[in-house]
Amino acid sequence: MERLVGTTEREEDRVLETSLRPRTLDEYIGQDRVKDNLRIVIEAARARGEALDHVLLYGPPGLGKTTLAQIIATEMGVSLRITSGPAIERAGDLVSILTNLKAGDVLFIDEVHRLNRQVEEVLYSAMEDYAVDIIIGKGPSARSMRISLPRFTLVGATTRYALLSAPLRDRFGAIERLDFYDERAMLDIMRRSARILAVALDEAGAGELARRARGTPRVANRLLKRVRDYAQVRAGGAITHAVAREALARLAVDDLGLDESDRRVLLAIIDKFDGGPVGIATLAAATNEEVDAIMDVYEPYLIQLGFLQRTPRGRVATRRAYGHLHRPYTGAVAARAAEQTSFLDGPEFGSPGDDDPEDGRPREPR
Repeated sequence: MERLVGTTEREEDRVLETSLRPRTLDEYIGQDRVKDNLRIVIEAARARGEALDHVLLYGPPGLGKTTLAQIIATEMGVSLRITSGPAIERAGDLVSILTNLKAGDVLFIDEVHRLNRQVEEVLYSAMEDYAVDIIIGKGPSARSMRISLPRFTLVGATTRYALLSAPLRDRFGAIERLDFYDERAMLDIMRRSARILAVALDEAGAGELARRARGTPRVANRLLKRVRDYAQVRAGGAITHAVAREALARLAVDDLGLDESDRRVLLAIIDKFDGGPVGIATLAAATNEEVDAIMDVYEPYLIQLGFLQRTPRGRVATRRAYGHLHRPYTGAVAARAAEQTSFLDGPEFGSPGDDDPEDGRPREPR
């Protein structure tokens, strides 16, 4: 079942975000550090009349990586080509895309960490030398041919920075991390979206939506759309504080933006495993979820709230999680939690934690 507060892009999001997506850096709300850094490199590249250096954007899904890629192309006055790592199955597919680019164009590759190794190796020379080598023929008569490429800009996006190979990371000139938005930025986003959609939204209603949007614009716009429907049918079309609370309660989104799936993950740790620690593979089996879904979809926001910790022995529910779910934080649980040496992901989002560093797959703690 698709989650209302899930950050995975859906078809309805593509339609909605097309109308709400900012077109320039000035229109883009939040991520001030990232915007300032991009503004400098864009202005410098335009002043020199050169293509922008390659850019890597990483962070949780739904924070605006695709939007930033489109803004980069707009600010540079060039065309944008969008694809994704899984969609480029063979090296020939990448060569076909690259040879159709024009000078200065932006190629956006989403989920760039999922490129297969053969495709990635072709990308190395394309990014560094603006050329690709292809093999013509087979056997003894095979020969290599080098094809020159126009100077283009690759914008890569990933939610799993640690899974990028070092040679690929090193070829990006600008690397920027996107973080969850604060409540002030979310309020500005709610006001802007409501204005574009012609929705009557008062300050209290906007605050209620912003608080439950998990610091993610994609979720905020989705919630606004659902609450707008409720307000239209039951409240004369205006979204007030009371209307927003009633609509979100019906949608099972609580005061912090957690839905039933988030609560199920936390309750599994608390009720089935006495608060943890529990290995990621065991937790996935207990909740009937995929391991990658636990790591990429649920954990980032739960860690951000301070409800979940990654420890050397597995995942642990914190005292905050017990309080939010109205579970008693017993002495035994507290004593065991105190023994754990907590460590969060480091500077890069999505580092494996207790996962295998070679392939990013989970390793059950011993």
